[in-house]
Amino acid sequence: MTADVGVDRDLAWVAVCRLTDLMPERGAAALVAGEQVALFRLADDDVLAVAQLDPFSGAHVVARGIVGSRGDAPTVASPMFKQVFDLRTGRCLDRQGKDPVGGLAPDLRTWPVRCVGGDVLVGVAP
Repeated sequence: MTADVGVDRDLAWVAVCRLTDLMPERGAAALVAGEQVALFRLADDDVLAVAQLDPFSGAHVVARGIVGSRGDAPTVASPMFKQVFDLRTGRCLDRQGKDPVGGLAPDLRTWPVRCVGGDVLVGVAP
């Protein structure tokens, strides 16, 4: 589902799915405003969104990564080469001795997410 559900001053909020469609501690891929986004529902029902593109392999696979944590930071480990990313900031925490491919930045882009009435909304620039 990718229906527009409103615009605020800085962002357009796009309904992507229902919270109940996302399994806790698992990722799911969605197409949001033409970009592949990996959504993660945490154990406390917070939902975070990062780029689906793994900068170290060039494959769109981040949603299939392993959810974990480093200290208080929720993380995902890429299923390709196991780089670990902070789901709140997208920052690469562990490069595993590799460099990103094709001049990509090592960090993942993030999107704001909010849940309204059981719907998961992702914020995009209007």
